[in-house]
Amino acid sequence: MPVNNAKLKFSRLRLWNWKNFSSVDVSIRDRMFLVGPNASGKSNFLDTFRFLRDLASPGGGLQEAVRRRGGVKAIRCLAARRWNDVELHVDLQEANGGARWEYVLAFGQDSQRRPWPLVRTERVLRNGQEIVCRPDEEDGKDQGRLTQTALEQVSANRSFRDVAMFFASTRYSHIVPQLVRDRDRYVGRSKDPYGGDFLERIAKIPESKREKRMKRIGTALRIAVPQLEEIELWHDDHGAPRLRGKYRHWRPSGAWQTEERFSDGTLRLIGFLWAAMERRKGPLLLEEPELSLHAGIVRMVPQMLARAQRRTGRQMFLATHSSELLRDEGIGLDETLLLSPGPEGTDVTPAGSHQEIRDLLEGGLSLGDIVIPRTRPDHVQRLGRFDA
Repeated sequence: MPVNNAKLKFSRLRLWNWKNFSSVDVSIRDRMFLVGPNASGKSNFLDTFRFLRDLASPGGGLQEAVRRRGGVKAIRCLAARRWNDVELHVDLQEANGGARWEYVLAFGQDSQRRPWPLVRTERVLRNGQEIVCRPDEEDGKDQGRLTQTALEQVSANRSFRDVAMFFASTRYSHIVPQLVRDRDRYVGRSKDPYGGDFLERIAKIPESKREKRMKRIGTALRIAVPQLEEIELWHDDHGAPRLRGKYRHWRPSGAWQTEERFSDGTLRLIGFLWAAMERRKGPLLLEEPELSLHAGIVRMVPQMLARAQRRTGRQMFLATHSSELLRDEGIGLDETLLLSPGPEGTDVTPAGSHQEIRDLLEGGLSLGDIVIPRTRPDHVQRLGRFDA
């Protein structure tokens, strides 16, 4: 039953007892903008897709994915009224009216003395027809099988392997400039989303493809970064990959600087542009791409993402606190999710489900002017009285 994972997309997400969320049920578009107060769960919402990636990736699986998150207890929603299991339910759609897939996973632990996660339910459906339904007869004979999902086992996922490959293709990027600058950054780390091996990953790209990407990034940086004329990858005396940029200077030949002297904004923008240009088909997850960037650049982020999507067809989900980013008129109400924390957990709703937001938008306000103030903490002005 072959599936082209390049043509798969997430279409719906349902969660129960996952981190900040007692329950979530939302449609997933090609672009999603997550907006909410600090600690409302934007990162934890994105982590749902990272969790599915970790389940399906080599070296991952249920035990490792849960371990990376601190165990089942750390994943369970703090607002849960009972010691419930965690459940994820994702719908996927093939392009051009192809098949609709569903993947369901519920897991928990038997006791505090045996804290490892166990599969409670695992189901895979294609057009409503069940392909996998666990626990099954074999699980009943050997409870140890429930420590692994069918998704992570090549002997068990043959009929839906491309769904597993799609999960594994998810890419998360949140470049931390200090990690890129640190010469000792690469200590056995691989595919570090925070940039620890960012330059090493650039260096591994075939030279012709790398030069093409660097040229395009240089074109964008000449617009965004005053006086920058050129950027390139080179290797120092120890063979370590480095970035350097040529800046206009009083000397005719200009002046070169390495990444150690690049601004935070320059490094974050390079990381954002590199991630957007990758020819992957899986979803791209971004957190606060506006950090350290001028408002004029931030306003262009949605348009840059839209152009990248036209080339790759991949879905892009990002969390933001920026009203400037959300001023783009091309952002739809169904692409914007509002996260609202409460005593029963965080609610997740599309902006279009709020009549007040629709009315204000029709009245001429931008989406950023409307939704960002809604995420401001109550009585935030009291912080001005803080006595340091």
